[in-house]
Amino acid sequence: MGEPRKMTPSEAFVETMAANGVTDIFGIMGSAFMDAMDIFAPAGIRLVPVVHEQGAAHMADGYARVSGRHGVVIGQNGPGISNCVTAIAAAYWAHSPVVMVTPEAGSMGIGLGGFQEANQLPMFQEFTKYQAHVNNPKRMPELTARAFDRAMSEIGPTQLNIPRDFFYGELEAEIPVPQRLDRGAGGTRSLDEAADLLAGAEFPVIISGGGVVMADGVEQCKALAERLGAPVVNSYQHNDSFPASHPQWCGPLGYQGSKAAMKLISKADVVLALGTRLGPFGTLPQHGMDYWPKDAKIIQVDADHKMLGLVKKITVGICADAGEAAAALTERLTGRTLACDATAAQRAAETKAEKDAWEKELTEWTHETDPYSLDMIAEQEQEEGNWLHPRQVLRELEKAMPEHVMVSTDIGNINSVAHSYLRFEEPRSFFAPMSFGNCGYALPTIIGAKAAAPERPAIAYAGDGAWAMSMGEILTAVRHDIPVTAVVFHNRQWGAEKKNQVDFYNRRFVAGELESPSFAGIAESMGADGIVVEKLEEVGPALRKAVEAQMTKGRTTVVEIMCTRELGDPFRRDALSKPVRYLEKYSDYV
Repeated sequence: MGEPRKMTPSEAFVETMAANGVTDIFGIMGSAFMDAMDIFAPAGIRLVPVVHEQGAAHMADGYARVSGRHGVVIGQNGPGISNCVTAIAAAYWAHSPVVMVTPEAGSMGIGLGGFQEANQLPMFQEFTKYQAHVNNPKRMPELTARAFDRAMSEIGPTQLNIPRDFFYGELEAEIPVPQRLDRGAGGTRSLDEAADLLAGAEFPVIISGGGVVMADGVEQCKALAERLGAPVVNSYQHNDSFPASHPQWCGPLGYQGSKAAMKLISKADVVLALGTRLGPFGTLPQHGMDYWPKDAKIIQVDADHKMLGLVKKITVGICADAGEAAAALTERLTGRTLACDATAAQRAAETKAEKDAWEKELTEWTHETDPYSLDMIAEQEQEEGNWLHPRQVLRELEKAMPEHVMVSTDIGNINSVAHSYLRFEEPRSFFAPMSFGNCGYALPTIIGAKAAAPERPAIAYAGDGAWAMSMGEILTAVRHDIPVTAVVFHNRQWGAEKKNQVDFYNRRFVAGELESPSFAGIAESMGADGIVVEKLEEVGPALRKAVEAQMTKGRTTVVEIMCTRELGDPFRRDALSKPVRYLEKYSDYV
């Protein structure tokens, strides 16, 4: 920006980040980038030191998903960088604009097997949209800027790889102005075709996906839905893509989703998939229903043309910003008589009836009723202590949610059941590990979200297995005054995998049991507050108390809920086959 000036590569790197609005970076300090780190503060950049670099990359993910800006993560070359791979993969599948800065071993030592040397580009090639390697220190501003631009234009993580000696030296540089893509509404022909399909539809249904959130397009989606009188279902793990209080909202498709959403989309003659790749996990049969409409015409809108028609056959594909496309379709339908206009009242009544039936079922579904769960409930009634049914707990947590809440969920059995109970009024509120499905996701991600939006209540859900992977980041929340509330479901097992051992392996449990000390007690030892909940009537008050402490006193709290060992449905019933054994020594293991 302005005339070229003499500066060092470190200064060019930091100035380019500042030009991109970077104010927070997550990571662990290291000698590889110390020359640049030394000037973060005068550039207005805070480095948040974490417990583990995987946590840093998850924090960058949460930060990006809430703010719509870049999340930035950095670490020491070698092990600090390799620690981030899992979290960058999660950010990739969340379409999160994370910039991963990877200082590398010095250029004169590469290939000699020096200290903390690693070939860092191949590690991330599967999980980045773009990789910039600074091959000459004079290219520092150019390549740094491109990594930041591409993260936004490609909607996903990018990598900026910098040999550590390239932070030093001098260059004449002009700091590049950030470039932001204006995606637009899509091609005229495809929009016209889609509008004609919608005009002729008798039972249109809209899927509101993550692209609607990323485009800040919820209002445009709402306007189109209201013009069509169409039920709106959320794509998998995007419960925040349409306001739950809206009469046309029906809840999420996919694993542990809404039966109302599934029943209504199964009746569709035209489906508008708005800002969603229609991933396998969000369209698989669930609750015994193969609900994807076989004969419906599918209109798919996605910012990435490679996603159009990739998973599901489509009739019309529109490469566009989801919000702009929705607005363009609404404009094309304005003033037209639609086939569905005559049945608007009838379809609204049908939508309400399906939603009411599902809410009633959810309220009455106090515990799981499969034989294993019933056995566990009976067994635990004989144990010392009081154990709560997860579904009842999730309903009480739902009722106690504060306004403007942000919630992250980890992967696992109870967390997945939670999808039916998580409802939001505004976008950028719900963060789940998406297709990568890694444990240890929820806590660091919600810390990153809280750093980006300190005025919003931040709550993480985790089972005890996933929790133990990431609970060290409570130290990050406490040390750096980024208060969050974590709800830990303590059921002493790896629930999702244990369910497979119930269904396929005759309850032969291997490596599934997790006896643990009190997680609330561990939290207290790290400087946070802890609350143990053993009665259903204490669930709501515990969450409210923890959120109040977060918002008024800056306190991080772990709410530990003692749950039964009952288990919800598996992720997918076709994931395993019944075991076959040919060797006699294993003949009983069937």
